[in-house]
Amino acid sequence: MGSAVAYFLKELGFDGSVLVIERDGSYAQSSTALSASGIRQQFSSPLNVKISQFGAEFIKGANGRWGVDLNLQENGYLYLASTPGGAQILRENHETQVGAGADVALMEGAELAERFPHLRLDDIVLGAHGQANEGWFDGVGLMQGLRTGEYIQDEVVGLDLTNGKVSKVKLASGRAVECGVFVNAAGPRAAVVAAMAGIDIPVEARKRTNFLFDCMDAPAGDLPLMIDPTGVWCRPEGKHFLTACVPADDPVVDFDDFEPRHGEFEDIIWPALAARSENFEAIKPLRFWSGHYAYNTLDQNAVIGPHSEIRNFLFANGFSGHGLQQSPAVGRALAEWICFGEYRSLDFAPLGFERIETKIPLLERCVI
Repeated sequence: MGSAVAYFLKELGFDGSVLVIERDGSYAQSSTALSASGIRQQFSSPLNVKISQFGAEFIKGANGRWGVDLNLQENGYLYLASTPGGAQILRENHETQVGAGADVALMEGAELAERFPHLRLDDIVLGAHGQANEGWFDGVGLMQGLRTGEYIQDEVVGLDLTNGKVSKVKLASGRAVECGVFVNAAGPRAAVVAAMAGIDIPVEARKRTNFLFDCMDAPAGDLPLMIDPTGVWCRPEGKHFLTACVPADDPVVDFDDFEPRHGEFEDIIWPALAARSENFEAIKPLRFWSGHYAYNTLDQNAVIGPHSEIRNFLFANGFSGHGLQQSPAVGRALAEWICFGEYRSLDFAPLGFERIETKIPLLERCVI
């Protein structure tokens, strides 16, 4: 997210200096490197749909821009609903998505069975499948393409405020950096950094464990990323499959806790996948790793833009699992605000800090 802001500042001709402070220069424990690198337009908010539409456009243009193919696999996301209430949510979301220009198809019965014959669908009322600009891509490649400007490996440990603005950034190395604008792009540590300016934001580190598994009898075809009604999702990853689930217990975790929850595969994921498809009855895990969501406990939506009083303190926080796909649009938006004092491409005001102050959520219903 920080690299995206720096990249678009350069694109907009920003005439100041830009410094990205990165506490983990290897990115080994970064949410970007550990994510499943998905992108979708199936959100319940029109703004989130448009944010990811720009993300897909930006990812597709990487080859012409950087000479790098980010390998977007446009197999789509397939949401499945097994109750009338779940189906109604899909219908309402579909209306929002189509209204925002997304290509999403609702399917039921024979149509769903014909399109995805490997699935057991007796309990399924409705499915929603993204027809374009949805799938997965090279997330680390996107991050590397966005890297521009000056980077230092260090950690922010304090902020000095002068006349209601952030004037100086204190680093663990002992260095102090003067600044005109400060962007909080600290991922799961966002609340820690915000507190240095006396700001409280409801962002916590939540752990998600991904499992790569082999399948004895893999289903054929261009399979989507399927989201089962149980909360388990699964998608192809080369000749194997990648899967994860929403934990039954989802506590706040320590920033350095990356121990995989091994039991999720046998206790939650495998039973759900085996019930959904005969092909997934014989599978075995090959690799597994955990990463962190920067989870916004208010509404699972990002907090974007300036603080209401400390106007040169900008938020890029709380993406709750969809930050990577949103980074191009967010980077562009914050760069516009820094350069012009306003958003010029998409209006990010609905995702502003004011709703955090008033505790009035802008709830995102499509979170996995």
